[in-house]
Order: sequence, then C-alpha cells, then structure tokens
Amino acid sequence: MGRQEIIVVQGKGELGSKIRPLFRSFGKERPHQVPVETRGDSGTETHRVWSLNLIMPHPLLHLLLICLLIHAAVGKGLEKGPLEDKVLQVPEGTPVPYAIYQFQSSKDGVDGFSVTGETEGKISISDDGWLYLDQALDWGLTRTHTIQVEALVGSEPVEGPFTITINVLDINNHAPYFNQTDYAGVVKEHTPAGVPFMRVFATDLDDPHSLNAQLKYTLVSQIPNRDNVLLFQMDGNTGQISTTTDGERLLKARDSVISSRGGDISDSLKSKFDEYCKPVQEIPYDLNPFYSCVLRAESRRQNPLDDPDFTLIVRVEDMGGASESALIGNARVKIAVQQNLWVNPGPIIVKEQLKGPYPMEIAKVQSNDPSALYRLVQKERELKFPFNVTEEGNILLMEELDREDKAMYIVVVLAEDTYGNEVDPPMEVQVVVEDVNDNAPACDQELSVFELQENEPAESTVGDLLVHDADDPNTLNAMLEYSLVSQTPSSVFSIDSITGRIKAKQVLRRKDAAEYQLTVRVNDPAFSTECTVLVKVIDINNELPIFQKNDYGHHSLPEDTAVGHTLLTVKATDADDPGTGSSRIEFHITTGNQDEVFAMETDGNGEGRLVVAKPLDYETSSSYNLQIDARNPEPLIKGLVYGNTSSSHVSVAIVNVDEPPAFDQDILEVAVLENTTGGATLLKVDAKDPEGNEIRFKLEGDTNGWLEIDPATGEIKLKAKAVLDREKVEAFDFNVVAFEKANPDQSSEHVVSVRLLDVNDNVPKLTENQGFVCVKNPKPLILTAQDPDAAPFGAPFTFSLPKKSPNWDLITLDGTSAKLTLKRPPSEDKTFLLSIGVKDNAGVGVQNKLEVRVCNCTDLGHCLIEPSTHEGKLGVPGTLGILCGTLGFIALMLIIVFYRMKKEDQKKALHVGDTDAIL
Repeated sequence: MGRQEIIVVQGKGELGSKIRPLFRSFGKERPHQVPVETRGDSGTETHRVWSLNLIMPHPLLHLLLICLLIHAAVGKGLEKGPLEDKVLQVPEGTPVPYAIYQFQSSKDGVDGFSVTGETEGKISISDDGWLYLDQALDWGLTRTHTIQVEALVGSEPVEGPFTITINVLDINNHAPYFNQTDYAGVVKEHTPAGVPFMRVFATDLDDPHSLNAQLKYTLVSQIPNRDNVLLFQMDGNTGQISTTTDGERLLKARDSVISSRGGDISDSLKSKFDEYCKPVQEIPYDLNPFYSCVLRAESRRQNPLDDPDFTLIVRVEDMGGASESALIGNARVKIAVQQNLWVNPGPIIVKEQLKGPYPMEIAKVQSNDPSALYRLVQKERELKFPFNVTEEGNILLMEELDREDKAMYIVVVLAEDTYGNEVDPPMEVQVVVEDVNDNAPACDQELSVFELQENEPAESTVGDLLVHDADDPNTLNAMLEYSLVSQTPSSVFSIDSITGRIKAKQVLRRKDAAEYQLTVRVNDPAFSTECTVLVKVIDINNELPIFQKNDYGHHSLPEDTAVGHTLLTVKATDADDPGTGSSRIEFHITTGNQDEVFAMETDGNGEGRLVVAKPLDYETSSSYNLQIDARNPEPLIKGLVYGNTSSSHVSVAIVNVDEPPAFDQDILEVAVLENTTGGATLLKVDAKDPEGNEIRFKLEGDTNGWLEIDPATGEIKLKAKAVLDREKVEAFDFNVVAFEKANPDQSSEHVVSVRLLDVNDNVPKLTENQGFVCVKNPKPLILTAQDPDAAPFGAPFTFSLPKKSPNWDLITLDGTSAKLTLKRPPSEDKTFLLSIGVKDNAGVGVQNKLEVRVCNCTDLGHCLIEPSTHEGKLGVPGTLGILCGTLGFIALMLIIVFYRMKKEDQKKALHVGDTDAIL
C-alpha cells in the first residue's frame, strides 16, 4: 500500500466520464484538474488533466495506469501502424507511462508482443502492441535506442524481429553555466573601443546543434557606474569583453609605483620612499609600518581579484536569449585598470637645419614591460633614416634634417622581449620637420613673355608672374610680395603685390611702343629676387585673310591614291603685322568633306596643302565639292566679319580602279575538336569585290593536306580521310585566296589560324614496365606515368592496385608519379607480374603491366647474377641459335657436294662425246 499520484490527459469528454468513477472508487480525495501542454501531430495543444492522490496496492495501480495510458493514447490520436522497421522520435524527460507507437501485426492469432535490445529497462510493449516508456529517457545519457520487436502467439514469435530506432529528442532541461564563477581581467588605459581584452566562456549540456544550447551573453551591470555611463561592452555571441567609446576615453588607472627596468615593485618603492622621506630613515624597510602599508597596497594592485576597479555582472542565456523560458547562468568579472605607459609621443616637431650636438634626444617612449628592449623600424623605404633608440626608450636624432628633402618621417617603435616577441603593439611616431626660411624666391623663367593686343581697355590683365619658394607654403617663409622696380620705355603697368598679376594701367598702342621690359622684385621675409618680364603689344586684327584664288578648279584622283598625297596648294595673304596672331592664317575644310577623307596642312604663313587623309573609295563616294576657309587665330575687331574673299572652292572626282576582292573579317581564327570527323565544315569565309565582279576561293599552305574549300562559296571542310591529332599538331595556319574569276591576278589572301582542342583520346601509361627491388635494402620503386592529352584530360593521375596486395603498397606521390613499396620480401629471388591501374584527371585509364624482380643486389645496387647458376648454360635462345646455325651449315655443305657431283657428271659426258667424234 502506498500513496501514488496519477496524471491522465483528458480526452474529448469521453475519457473524463470513464475515469471519474475509477477515481471515486480508489481515491480518498476529490480529483482536481490541472492544465498541461502536449505535442501531437497538429502541434502543441493545451489539455486538462485529472490529478488525484490514490491509496491502493501497487500492482493494481500499475494495471490502472496501463489502461488509462491506452485510453489517453486513443484520445490524443497517437500513431499506429504495421509491424515493420521504423524510426521514432521521443522527447526526453516525458511523464511515464508514455505511449510511443502501436504496432499492428499482419498475422492471425497474435496475442502478444516482445521487445529486446537497448531498452535499459525503460522501454516496454503491451500485449496489444503499444510501445511505451516505463521510465523517462535522457538525451544526455543515451541519444539513440535500437530495439527489436516481435509479434507472438503464445510465447512463440510469428512475425519479426523488426528493428525500431528511437531517437531521443533533447529538451531544454540544462541551464548554461560559466566555467568560472569569478573572472579576473586587466585593461589598460585608452584601450581602443571594440578591441577585446578578455573573454568569458559558458557551456550548455543540451544538444549543441539545437536552439537549446545556443547561448547569448549579456552585460547585466557595471559596478561602480557613475553618471550611468557604461565603460565596457560584451559581444553577445563570443563572450568577449571590450571597452566602449566612453571607456576608451574615460578609463583611468589609480596612481601606482612603476617598477624600474629589470627590477620589481619593492625596488622601485624603496627608491620612491627614499626620495620623499627625507632625511633618510634609519628604520629598516620591513619594520617601517608606512612602507609595509604602501607595499601591500601596491601588491594588491597586481592582482585584480584582490582590489578590482570595476566588477561586471554578466549573464548567459540559452535559446539564443530570445525566449522568456530560456535558462540562465551568471558570473562576476573583476577588472583592474592599469596605467598604459606605452603612449605615442608624436607628432614630434624638429626644426630643420638645427645645430647639434648630435645625437640629440627628441622624445622618449616607455613600455608596459619594464624589461622590454626597444627597436626602430623605418616605415618608408628611404635611403636616409637619421634616427636611433636607446635601451631606456630615448629616441635620438643623429643629424640635421632638411624639410625640402623630406617634410615628415614615420618612425615605428617596437618593444620586444629578449626572444624578439612583441610585448606592446608597434607604435608609429610621426617626426615633423619644421620649416625655417632658408630658400629665396625663384623665377620660373629667366624671361617671362606676355602679349597684349593693342586698344585693349585700361586695367586689362597682361598675365601672372610665376615665382616659387621651396619653403613650406603654409608658413610665412613662403609668403611672397611683388613690386615693380623698373619699366621701359614708360611706366604703364601695375602689379598686385600678393598675386603677382600684371595689368596695363592705360590703353596701349603699337605705334607708341611694340614691347615693354619690366623688372619685378619678389620678397619673402628674409630673401629677395628680381625677375625680368617682356610685354609685347600685338596689332589688332583689323584685316581679313584673302585667298589668291576663290576657285581652284576641278581635279581627279584614282581611288587607289595613297594616304598623305598632296592634291593641291592654296595661298592667302593678311595685311596685319607679320608674326602676330592677327596675321597668322589657318585653313579649314568646312563643307563637302564626307567622312573627313581630306585634310588641310598649313605652315601658318599663308600657304596650305590639301592632302588625302583616308583611303579613297569610288564605290562610297565618286566626287567631293570642298569649301576651304582661311581664318586667323586672333579674333577680328568688333564689326569685322569673314566674307567670300576668305573662302575658296575645289572639286575632286574619284576615278574608279579595278580593285582586288576584300575579306569581310580582319581576323580569321577557328577552334576545332581533334576528333572532328572528315567532311565536317570548319568555317566559311566571305569576300566581296568592290566592283561587284564574280570571285572564287582557293587554299594555299595546307601542308598537312587535311582541308578542301568550295571555290564558289568559300566553305572550308575537312577532307574525308583527314585525321586530326592535337598531340602531333596543336595549331596550324593556312592561307585563303580570294580572286576575280575573270581576272585571277586581282586577288587577296587572308591567314586562317586553326587551333585543335584536346579530347580524351589517350590513356596514361607507365614510362617503365620493368623494375627491381633489393631484398636486403628494399627501397620503394618510383613509378612515373605520361599522358599526351592536355588538361583536364591529363595529369594529375591516380595510381592503384586492382585489389589489396599482401606484398605491395602503392601510394600516389604527386600528379605524375607513385611509390611502390615491398611489404614482405620473399625468401629467394622472385619476379612479380603486377597490374597497375593509372587513371587521368577525368577518370579514364587502363591497367598497366609491370614486371618487378625482387633479388639480391650488388654493392652498386643492381641484381646479382651468380656465375655457378649460369656458367655453361646458354639458355633456350642460345641453344636454338646454335642448332639453327649447325643445320644451316650442314645444308650448305650438302648443296655444295651435290653441285660438284653434277659438274663432274657433265664433264664425263662431254669427254665421252668428244671420243666418239674422233673415232
């Protein structure tokens, strides 16, 4: 007997009416309803549950729970289906008993089910096939349960077993926690905003791939927080802590004793103590209470946990911090602000030409590390770098500077430890060279020449005198003042003392003076220079240019006249003063010059040449009527305009010439796959005859004999038996000739470039098909392959054995070679016949035969051939050679014998015949 609480999800009214009598039968208390959430096929739903404290025997309670479980499952609409392999998803931490899935057997007479496998005593199945939980699952302990389910008749299995995989779904049941309760950090004054100086780290035991373990860091509060200004900020994703913009500006360390170079805090404190406590105390330091108090305070400054300047409360939330139900963890961060001694002393101002003595100290730097070593680096790659630094951080100038050579230097100061590691970030220090007045003004030209047309109104501008000073233009050293010293022949000009602009004080007339010479003095605060100025008075343009002829008649030109040819020369005169812009004559073609085929060239002295500027084309334009105007570069006086006397005309007729055909394209290039079959068309060329004559085409320079052309259409094809091969010929050129059918001498030719494109028509092959390995020193055999194809059908290659070998290992080294290693040397000489697979980059390849002999080797690394095993043995080839030679010799001897016997018989017969004749 015991007290148990049961919770049953209410169905659609029917379940409640069924379980209420049961509650009344077993319970001693009135049941009450509690709202809960459940997850079904349609999502998360809210239900009412009945809760009751019951007093009943435990077995009876369990039976009741099973019954209620089944009714509740039906009410919730849980899944069911045939008995088969299945994957199910179950949340961790569910209330139990928890219905998962009902299996239905296809066999008749099934009266039970069994479950085995990774149940861990938590997973059971009822006789009617309901798979349910006796205990809640825990994702942190086991994430997948694999079980087997069988259908039973009696106790005998009749269906199955089937494998059921239950994936445990993580729920957010673990709060994130920091790996430390208290963190300590140090930040230096003026640390740039946003640059992290420390980091906190938290962990969540929930599924790291789910939102349950997605963490969000926040800064909750800062203590102290005067004026409600946050000096620190936190990266919500990484937990990194940095200063804010206000923190970069406002963080200030408390005053402390700075340890000397190579010493500790007590040494520096003793020095300060002796400096301020005079006369010198006779009490030993360790017995002096004032000294001990200060020493303890300074020691606490070295550990921020003991005496922090700020304490931050930081928080971490799971669910990405976006849910009100997110779990949280908190920690404290204690921060001490340290004085930042590594402060940029720049910009350093140094006067140029400053007298010594040198080296001269111009600034000092101090690292936060008392033992740091200092070094200077030149940022700009200049030949001259007149700076150095001492081990105490004093920056020294080694010689005089000249601002006109270089106005600013950037000196990079490094603070490093004895191993060359940076202890502070590199510091760029600007050294600005301050200007002194050591340069006099200089005239841009020895003689400055200006022109002013006569009769211009008074106060007309003549021009600006150009003078420069090499001193700093932003200082008084380069501020110039202009003044007129002399004017010849008369004083008719003024000059602006600040800008140097020269003006005429009155109307100038050329008849009074054609030129004026001025002397101008230019001063800066310390120096003076004189410049010479020449002002020319130019005649007004009151005369028109007049052509020698107003009509230059008719002219003809063949259409093949060369560009640059002069057709005719025209002349004009101008009565204005010679050598001035008023008398200079320029010629322009103003009408009739379509496509700007013609142009005018002039020497400015009244003579112009009409020239051919572009190729002529009778078919485009057969005639031109040109108007040529004569003009002055200077404007005419008011009221005077150019008339007919300043214009002339000329007509040009273009004579037709029989021209050769012209190709439509300037560049003919074609790319062809090397496996293109015979008869395929490569390209079609087109040409036209300017006169419209019928043309024909032919080929020249086809050294391979692969091509043919249709004489009428210009279509170029591969011959039927042509076989292209990029590995032999990668590219080739030939000429196409277009000619007039009636006049073949009128022809044009064009070069056609053909580039063959690779196809994967070759396989990689081993360069060597034989090799040997020494038994006592089995060095790997390096295999190399070649493939004539180009990328992507060539290298890199892959090497492989057809199957795993007990004797050999094959490892690819690079794109073209592999290493074959003998794993187990044989007990005696042996020859292996191996099949090596080699494939190109496209995966195409074949098996290559490789003969590898494993043998005893000589000292030189070659296979040893023992004399005793081969002495007196010729082998099969030698034996066959000797046998054939012997048989041949015997046959030859027999032929000679038979031949001699035949000759003897003939002689005897001849002798008998002669004797008979004598008788």
